[in-house]
Amino acid sequence: MRRIYLDNNSTTPTDPRVVDVMLPYFTERFGNPHSDSHSFGWEAHDAVECARKQVAALVGADAREIVFTSGATESCSIALRGICNNAAADRTKIVTVATEHSCILETFDALRDTGFSVVVIPVDADGTVALEALAGEVDDQTLLVSVMLANNEIGVIQPIQRIADICKRSEVLLHTDATQAVGKIPVDVRSLGVDFLSCSAHKFYGPKGVGALYVRWQAFDRLHPITTGGHQEGGARPGTVPVPLVVGFGAAAEIALRELEADSIHTKRLAETLQSRLRTEIPQMQVYGHLSHRLPGNLNIGFPGVSGEAVVDRVGEHLAVSTGSACNSAHKQLSHVLSAIDPEGDAAQQGVRIGIGRFNDERDIASAADLLIEAATRSNGGH
Repeated sequence: MRRIYLDNNSTTPTDPRVVDVMLPYFTERFGNPHSDSHSFGWEAHDAVECARKQVAALVGADAREIVFTSGATESCSIALRGICNNAAADRTKIVTVATEHSCILETFDALRDTGFSVVVIPVDADGTVALEALAGEVDDQTLLVSVMLANNEIGVIQPIQRIADICKRSEVLLHTDATQAVGKIPVDVRSLGVDFLSCSAHKFYGPKGVGALYVRWQAFDRLHPITTGGHQEGGARPGTVPVPLVVGFGAAAEIALRELEADSIHTKRLAETLQSRLRTEIPQMQVYGHLSHRLPGNLNIGFPGVSGEAVVDRVGEHLAVSTGSACNSAHKQLSHVLSAIDPEGDAAQQGVRIGIGRFNDERDIASAADLLIEAATRSNGGH
């Protein structure tokens, strides 16, 4: 049986069109983009700036507001630590949400150790942030709020515009980890009202190892560099920019912007087909997270009486799905996201994350349904 990949929230394959654009920058066009004395450097510099415009267009930003990084984790760290390193003495509170990615929650834990008061807002049963609780914590002592645009496990899309309105009333900075959203749903930093936004290329068919931080132009002076050693990327992120990866990032962004609607329709249709087939065979199946305010290709499901780990183990040879974030898999932790939405229930033990992508088709979905149904209805076998 052929292998089927339905773990596109973890990473996506690099689109062959992106690879084709990248290849010359490993060999023929190998110049350092910061070498300004010859044509090799000029060529590389122009390629980077072209990619910067492509990424900016995908999120509705100006090119000068895009800082290239090694990925969203670094982007989040640059934003959160950079803001806190430049905080006024009377702004000591920072606010986030219980279902954030570990790179946010662990950074907040580290910032607590430096003297910041950390507030973690709960979510409702559908994974949506408790807005009243958040509004109650945003005041004139608050420096920063960080809320994920779309959740990496349950796909829930948060009301960032409403959160931005709350932040603006107290002149509080707003960061959003948009890693799962960019390239999958329309994202416009002006409409969202955010000051900082993080994303990674490999979540939407670009290469691994490159990401970006959007910094609202007027907020650049609020960001204190967290590393030294050069003045690249406006001084926000020193180091030689990896031209092939950045070029691939730009190409992926251009394709995503052009094909966003088609990709969304395609992945949503396949997700609905899979959900319907599973529900028909196993009516007690649970779907975790908001049923409509979610990423089009995301499903997070649970089968009664069967652990998610058992399901994933049983299908793993032929079908790639997961029990949660790849970043936490080494620790074999129960999902903190599912624990947050169902603290007294079985979601954290039963949840299986499914991410459907651009290159999946109906045959993948039919085979995946067969495998998941068999795994869910088999005897627990000691798991």
